[in-house]
Amino acid sequence: MPASSGLARQHAPIQFYFDFSSPYSYIASEWIDAVAARHGRRVQWHAILLGVLFQAAELKPPVAYPLKRDYALRDFERSAHFAGLPYRQPGAFPIATQHAARVFWWLHESQGHDAAVAWAHAGLRAYFTRGVALNDVVALKALAGESGLDAAAAEAAWGDERWKQRLKAENEAALAAGVFGAPYCIVDGEPFWGQDRQAQIERWLASGPFKRV
Repeated sequence: MPASSGLARQHAPIQFYFDFSSPYSYIASEWIDAVAARHGRRVQWHAILLGVLFQAAELKPPVAYPLKRDYALRDFERSAHFAGLPYRQPGAFPIATQHAARVFWWLHESQGHDAAVAWAHAGLRAYFTRGVALNDVVALKALAGESGLDAAAAEAAWGDERWKQRLKAENEAALAAGVFGAPYCIVDGEPFWGQDRQAQIERWLASGPFKRV
């Protein structure tokens, strides 16, 4: 492989897929950029819809199974607190988050990646620490204004066919990349599913593919 190709691979961005209604996405969203920065990488964030992925993979959310529900709810909170993050289980969970995701892609194109990421943080934190119902258009519009966005423009964006199609395309691209859950990271072509893969991602970024003992 040419040296330039190796360099490009070394500095390839981490692909980070998240859903605004995923508590584990919330947790991972608070460490993914710092992990990447420690290794000279950047992160490309992708807002997706778990409902679409679950349907394609014939899966259901953990809380949809009675036997798993109580454990899952306990683990969400425990995992967040273990990571040093505030957490309050939303009353309505899970919820549809297509409006918030469309705003993400609108900002990504109109104001840049950093603005979109700032919105992702605002939405995830609002939902998982204050219980702001991102599926309620009144609450979502208020959050947009609170986050420094033009609330009317954000409302127009989530109803715009352009951003509906963009989100649909992003979901299709995620499926094509093998994404079936969130958070889901792809590092140099290697997939990592779950917020509890931080240590593995760190090791991979530091030393490359793991060797068998």
